[in-house]
Amino acid sequence: MKIELFDTTLRDGTQGEGVNLSIHDKLLITKKLDEFGIDIIEGGWPGSNPKDEEYFQKVKQLELQNAKICAFGSTARFPDQIETDNNLNKLVEAGTPYVSIFGKTWRFHSQKSLGLTDDQNEELIYKSVKYLKENGITVIFDAEHFFDGYKDDSKFALKMLKAAERGGAEVITLCDTNGGSLPHEIFNITTEVKKHINKPIGIHAHNDGELGVANSLSAIEAGAVHVQGTINGLGERCGNANLCSIIPNILLKLKKETKSEADLTHMTSLSHFVYEVMNMVPNSRSPFTGKSAFAHKGGIHVSSVLKDSRMYEHVSPEVVGNKQRVIVSDLSGQSNIRYKAKELGIELPDGKDFSKNFVQYLKSLEYEGFQFDGAEATFELLLRSDLNEFERFFNVTYAKINVLLDENEKEYSEAVLKVEVDGKVEHTASDGDGPVNALDNALRKALVTFYPEISNMHLVDYKVRVLGENDGTEAKVRVLVESSDGENVWSTVGVSENIIKASLSALTDSFNYKLFKTIKKEEAVSA
Repeated sequence: MKIELFDTTLRDGTQGEGVNLSIHDKLLITKKLDEFGIDIIEGGWPGSNPKDEEYFQKVKQLELQNAKICAFGSTARFPDQIETDNNLNKLVEAGTPYVSIFGKTWRFHSQKSLGLTDDQNEELIYKSVKYLKENGITVIFDAEHFFDGYKDDSKFALKMLKAAERGGAEVITLCDTNGGSLPHEIFNITTEVKKHINKPIGIHAHNDGELGVANSLSAIEAGAVHVQGTINGLGERCGNANLCSIIPNILLKLKKETKSEADLTHMTSLSHFVYEVMNMVPNSRSPFTGKSAFAHKGGIHVSSVLKDSRMYEHVSPEVVGNKQRVIVSDLSGQSNIRYKAKELGIELPDGKDFSKNFVQYLKSLEYEGFQFDGAEATFELLLRSDLNEFERFFNVTYAKINVLLDENEKEYSEAVLKVEVDGKVEHTASDGDGPVNALDNALRKALVTFYPEISNMHLVDYKVRVLGENDGTEAKVRVLVESSDGENVWSTVGVSENIIKASLSALTDSFNYKLFKTIKKEEAVSA
């Protein structure tokens, strides 16, 4: 059978620390999940807050191509109050084709949390599922804490599953709610459950033991055909099983099909889109979709990758919409330099001497504190300069920074610069919100007279890293500057014991890079 993909980013994912979504955000993500090929999207809990109730009304206006919307809730609170239970009726009012409800399958929870006898808990599950089914809804039963419950008392846990099955649940999902089970336990228990339950089995794993993905795949290998998770593994505590890893493994490693033919080439863009909407920094080390997932740093590795990427990549990055990267660092060899040069469209001399000498030059810079992992613009300028393809467009011959505090303790920063361009000197000053901003403003003010093309350029990010922390105030600092012209984004680096000097170095590289790229582009157009 094909695997059904159930996404709970908008419900379970939003329970993660630091995750907040507006209704508009949830609708944007819903559309992306649908375009990607998710089968069922769990949008929230309509009985818990007004925002989720509004989402279920507005989502009906979307013209979805693949996905069905699912509302989430719990079984009724009391077995004799099913039809008047507010939670169940909110689920019915949501008007979704699917509903997922959770019920207690661990006696410990049933007794301690709800205060129910075994028979009462069984009746509660049966009647709750049956009530939703009678209202024309496809019910997915989430067996909460199932694996812990099964290990505690397998007869009780299975009895609760059978109650949901009798009530009319279409899918029985086994939940590793505390995320503490191991893959072999998941496999063995899922295998055993299939002997007793005739309905399709699902898996809902959490990542507290960092086994959410492994446990989900183990359940699928044992016969589960419905898998729940979140994009980027977001969720409460350590998160849910990460669909960005589960889906590629299902398709590429287990060689199984998904119901809606998920488009793997959009996996990376989907991951980054969700991070962006949530205003979160992407995890660069995420398998398959992270920036570092197919990044190579060691010279020997790069040499092999250039011959055949299969030597150090378990799948082709393009398959999941990612790309291969080679990082220039103190671990670099000649292969790294040649790879980066090719990537930048730079032709290197055929002999090995250039590459060898340039590698040594880079390593000496890294020994001083430079790092080019995230400053590829500075790297390109260094390489082109060594090849006599680049000369700086200007020189800063004088720089003075004033940082004042007035009587109201309001900070005032001013930068005074002398900038020389083709023998002409521009003497200017500018203030700013802090010394670096003042420096940036003054440099821009001095240069725009000579190079008006920099007017659309602005600072995006500024990071400072202290090197040799035991050296105290005498320690070097590394400044990383990220800039943009609205079309492209690039990063440059500067290193010095003086933070202002390091900042000025990174800023001047940034302006030089912009000017170099602009002129190269103009030359290409005129040619």
